This record gives sequence, C-alpha cells and structure tokens, in this order.
Amino acid sequence: MAVVREFRLPDLGEGLTEAEVVRWLVKVGDVVAVDQPVVEVETAKAMVEVPCPYGGVVTARFGEEGAELPVGAPLLTVAVGEPVPVRPEGDGHTGGAGSSAPEGSGNVLVGYGTQAPAARRRRLRAPVGDRQRATGDAAPEVPGRTAPVARAVISPLVRRIARERGLDLAQVRGSGPEGLILRADVERAAAERRDGREAALRSADTASPQPEALRIPLRGVRGAVAEKLGRSRREIPDATCWVDADATELLAARRTMNAGDAPKVSLLALLGRICTSALAEFPELNATVDTEAQEIVRLPGVHLGFAAQTDRGLVVPVVREAHTRNAVALSAEMARLTEAARTGTLSPAELTGGTFTLNNYGVFGVDGSTPIINYPEAAMLGVGRIAPKPWVREGELAVRQVVQLSLTFDHRVCDGGTAGGFLRYVADCVERPAVLLRSL
Repeated sequence: MAVVREFRLPDLGEGLTEAEVVRWLVKVGDVVAVDQPVVEVETAKAMVEVPCPYGGVVTARFGEEGAELPVGAPLLTVAVGEPVPVRPEGDGHTGGAGSSAPEGSGNVLVGYGTQAPAARRRRLRAPVGDRQRATGDAAPEVPGRTAPVARAVISPLVRRIARERGLDLAQVRGSGPEGLILRADVERAAAERRDGREAALRSADTASPQPEALRIPLRGVRGAVAEKLGRSRREIPDATCWVDADATELLAARRTMNAGDAPKVSLLALLGRICTSALAEFPELNATVDTEAQEIVRLPGVHLGFAAQTDRGLVVPVVREAHTRNAVALSAEMARLTEAARTGTLSPAELTGGTFTLNNYGVFGVDGSTPIINYPEAAMLGVGRIAPKPWVREGELAVRQVVQLSLTFDHRVCDGGTAGGFLRYVADCVERPAVLLRSL
C-alpha cells in the first residue's frame, strides 16, 4: 500500500510569510529523489529552489506559476511505495492515503515557529524506512520506478549546517517528533564527533602535548576582506544611525509591478533604486576622503555595491552607473552579478570602484546590524529582515511588515543631520514608494 506524503511550502528563513511560484521543476507522474529541487519560488528577498524531503512519485501539484502561496500551504504530494492513481494537475486535491488536513506539531524547529495558524503548520510523519523497521515489513516497490526513502529532515538550514560540518544526515539520530532531525541534533552529532577525535588522540599517546589550534591563512577572498575591513576600522571614524520602517506598501508595490508579463523586479533592486534617489538628495554620502590631500571628494556618479555571500566568502559586486538605471535594469544587472559571484566568474572590474554599498543582511534572518564601511567609501546602508510586527498606523494598532534600516557613515564627510536626513528619506520611500516619483 503506497503512502502519500504532503510537502508544504517551508519557511525559507527570511522572516516573510509568502512566496511566488516562479517555475515548477517537476510534473505530475515524475519520480523525485530525496532533496531534489521541485519548484523555484521567489520571496521578497531572493529566488530559491525548494528541495523535497520525500522520494517517490509526484501525484499532485498546487499553485500555478505566478501564484503566491503562504508559508505552510501545500506544494505537492509524493507517493512513496507502489503506484497510486494520479489526479490531473490543478484539481486542488491530494488524494490517496495521508491526505487529510495536517495538524500543528507545536514543536519549535529551525526555520519554523509555533505561532502560525494551524492551517499553516507542518504535519510531521515518520519516514517510510522508520515505519518498516518498526513493523518488520519489506519495503514496497514501484514497478519500473525508483522511489527513494525520505530522510527525516525538513529544514533547509539544518541541511546547510550538516553540510558545512561534514556530517552525513543519514547517520544523525533525530530527537524531534517522529524522528525529525533538528538543529540541536546536528550540533550534538558534530560535538560528539569532535570529542571522539580528541579522546582518540589522548588515548593514543597520553604523554603527547595538547593538539595545536587550527590556523587558517588569511589568503584569497578571506584575506582581501580582512584587509579592507581592518583598514576601514583603523582609518574611518564611523558612526551608525538606524530606524524602523513599515515596508508593507513597498512589498505591495513590488507585487503590482511583477503582476504582468514584464521582467520581474527584485526587492534588492527596489532598495538600490531608493539608494540612488537618496544619494541624489544627499550627495555628501557619495564620496571618499583623500587623506594625503586632506580633501573630501564628492563623486559624480553612483557605482552601487551590494554584499553577496558565496561559498568562497563575502564579495561586493558593483553595479556601474546605478543612478542611470531604473528598477528593472537594476534588477537584471544585480541578478547577473549575483550569478557570476556564485560561480566565481566576477571580473576584478566588477568587484572594485564602488561609491556606496547596500548590505541586505536580512536574508540571514537578523533584524539589525552596525555595518563596517566598505573602504574607501563613505557610507553603507544595512537592511534587516522584513517581518510582521505590531505597528501604529493612523492611530490604530495593526500588524505590518516592518524592517530595520541602518546607516553607517564616515563622520568626516558629513554630520549627523545629513546622515539622519538620508536615512529618513530612505525610510519614507520604503513606507511610501510614491515618494520616488519625485525623482523620476
């Protein structure tokens, strides 16, 4: 008897509550493997491929391309075991065993809270392999198909931590509901492995000295980052100011812009467009300091850098002449540079010459930070995660999408009034995107 598992849209760790289906990577009737990407979605922060934690035959998909789904909504169903009848696409039903409405577990998982409505919470079921070991039954087979057994892990963050620490999740025992692997399980397994290695060293030679600390050469990207950030801290008398802003209208404007068939605009591109508009109002921050000549050099154009985290480390690609590009053009260029950063194909010219940097650290799930200026620039705007929070609007308390904005600036190029004016202008554009129309 086949088991039908329902896979729901996970919280992708960006503090947002919905994502848009951009492209399906599988169709009904396809065989999928464990952790195989099945759909490409776009949140307000990034475009990501979502892997399915179950292996088997796809029996139903939910949501057409272009549709917005809330976190916790069904994405697809997978039959693990022998074949089951496959419903036509778009019928809106899962069918088969195990398709009843899920109930909230109430357990706090990495990337998943317990405060969402019950309809959005994930139903946790034991992997087929665990059930078979408990009952002694042989694993059912699908004639002509290979249906891998699901692994008891859901969170993309848990997988990433395990990969970074060199752990095989198949060897990790889960302590969550019905064997689900949590972040604490991965960290405990890594600690046990480390303790085991240290114990083996001590037992091999009790008289030998303690192992030396691991030394990592500061070379390549890591060395370049260390040199630039160290020089920034040594030479620039920086200060930071910050403000919370209601980003609800900005997100709504972006949804409207992306509703048709025109090229999509990313949230990062909208923030970049806001930065170029703000720098036109406050050119003092698009500058550098010539210490030898004892002069402040205000630069004629905006070359906008944006922080990108890659497997090789932090890099800052630069969009040339950003002040001449609209949101669509900025989005396209940022997407191109981001892909080049991930593949390690950025040229030196694409990594140098920036005049102002935009740092969207909200993708890491944090609210605020005090950014270090990207030397020799004069300022950096930091953007935290966008999350639903209580907010007073027109005298009434409401739940709004709130973001914290931080501006770190070189106090030599301007005083706090200028920095505060720049940051307030950015916040006003975030809260009321129509403000941008004045600069178009």
